[in-house]
Amino acid sequence: MTENKTLFDKVWDAHVVDAIEHGPQVLYIDKHLIHEVTSPQAFNELKERQIAVFRPDQIVATADHNTPTTNQHLPIKDALSRHQLEQLSENCKANHITLYELGHEYNGIVHVMAPELGITQPGMTMVCGDSHTSTHGAFGAIAFGIGTSQVAQVFASQCLLLTKPKSLRVTVNGNLKGGVLSKDVILYIISKLGTNSGTGYFCEYAGNVFEEMSMEGRMTVCNMSIEMGARGGMIAPDETTYAYIKGREFAPKDAEFDKKLAYWKTLPTDEGATFDKEYVFDAEDIEPMITYGTNPGMGIKISEAIPNETNASFQKSLEYMNFKAGESLINTPINFVFIGSCTNSRIEDFRVAANYIKGKKKSKNVTAWLVPGSKQVEAQIIHEGLNLVFEDAGFELRQPGCSACLAMNDDKIPQGEYCVSTSNRNFEGRQGQGARTILASPLVAAATAVAGKIVDISKQLN
Repeated sequence: MTENKTLFDKVWDAHVVDAIEHGPQVLYIDKHLIHEVTSPQAFNELKERQIAVFRPDQIVATADHNTPTTNQHLPIKDALSRHQLEQLSENCKANHITLYELGHEYNGIVHVMAPELGITQPGMTMVCGDSHTSTHGAFGAIAFGIGTSQVAQVFASQCLLLTKPKSLRVTVNGNLKGGVLSKDVILYIISKLGTNSGTGYFCEYAGNVFEEMSMEGRMTVCNMSIEMGARGGMIAPDETTYAYIKGREFAPKDAEFDKKLAYWKTLPTDEGATFDKEYVFDAEDIEPMITYGTNPGMGIKISEAIPNETNASFQKSLEYMNFKAGESLINTPINFVFIGSCTNSRIEDFRVAANYIKGKKKSKNVTAWLVPGSKQVEAQIIHEGLNLVFEDAGFELRQPGCSACLAMNDDKIPQGEYCVSTSNRNFEGRQGQGARTILASPLVAAATAVAGKIVDISKQLN
């Protein structure tokens, strides 16, 4: 009798090259994604040890973290950013690695451009020197972030020495209310489970709510698995997945696609397979969400008041945000709105925003940045005429990049200002020194920009 396996087990076990008895295993890596921030040190290590990159054709590089989001055709002003991008170009050229540099039609945030090009596929193992690599798990891939020394390890061997994580399943069934997006679903889950609930686990998301989500929605969910401490998140591939991949630039073609498809269909978790931990939620309980604190677990329904806790870190968090326990965030004035990042910068996110914004005007006090996740998303925004909707409403459509998700480029939020952001982290100083981040969906962000303050979007929709 064959053992019932989870999706995670099937993909992991298929990639084990060697193992130490009762110890770590050597895992083969199918795709290695790199960018300008975490690769230079790894390339230098190989150079110093006179080791060649083992499989350059399994590596794809892009420039994203330090890139400006305006005037990308001009030389980069910031010396550090310019140096990092030059280093990436030199290292990729020297090691015969495919690079989509600034301005290239395939350039973009690493976790946006790889799926849209068909590089990300079910059943793969994928790594990147970036914690939000978990995004690619939306395709039924094992994808996770690695440190710089591990980047060097993959360069040298196309493998990693790892201890197999435990398995966790989060199931959400039922019907989502109007105005509830995939971002609200994952913020709700993290608010209920906490930021350490997934530590030591790989999480699979199951239930009709995830099955009914678009690939963009699934990527948003898997992207934030890391925010509950999980090593990564996965969703079983299905017809939605296959339809998304088919015909993309680097997706398998014709007979090769059919062959892969037959394998992909064997990947979903077997009936009766067991998980080390399980959580179940009801879709009807989820509403549009916002965060009020300095970690993604500090989230509430937009209609709720900030809870009251006595621990010191909670108090410190509220102090930083200049909020008080028991107060509602409705009508809090907001001067900055950011729609972008590897969580919410895909075409679906801009369609949601444009649909709400159409015929309205941005509040005069708000600076609103819309930053596509890739050149392809940017082209699609223009092709669909969404740029005209944004321009008419006074929003600023910028060029692709990580932008105001993290303070590594020019797009910083000023000290003391609130920013309603579609990114994934609201840590102290994440968007700029002293900046205060409120995480939300693209719909809530768009509504905030129009009102100039936080509004209860569910009341508007009903």
